[in-house]
Amino acid sequence: MGKIRVMAVDDEDDFLKLIKLNLEKEGGYEVKTLPSARDIVAQAHLFKPDVILLDMVMPSVGGLEACEMLNNDQASKGIPIIILSVLSKDKDKILAYKKGIINYLTKPIEKKDLIAAIKNALEYK
Repeated sequence: MGKIRVMAVDDEDDFLKLIKLNLEKEGGYEVKTLPSARDIVAQAHLFKPDVILLDMVMPSVGGLEACEMLNNDQASKGIPIIILSVLSKDKDKILAYKKGIINYLTKPIEKKDLIAAIKNALEYK
């Protein structure tokens, strides 16, 4: 089996750098970062991620809209999505789960929790 391909989408550049560093350092992960979900479907077609990490609140296209875009596309609708967000209210989590996400992690996120969530998401594939 090759490296696990993770696409991380967040408008916070420092957070993306930390995710990329932690996952690539852990080994077994190839990480593509995107500062916006605007082109998420096209990027998913090109990169072919095993898992997508998606921020809930972003300018232009938010996490829920990005989930809909991915799930409405035949090629990307089976990719497990994990939301990473500062929003911690149950109503936000419920909305995200209704859009078909696999997991919802509240920032700040421990590396071990992120890796566990990714491994869990891969079982859904």
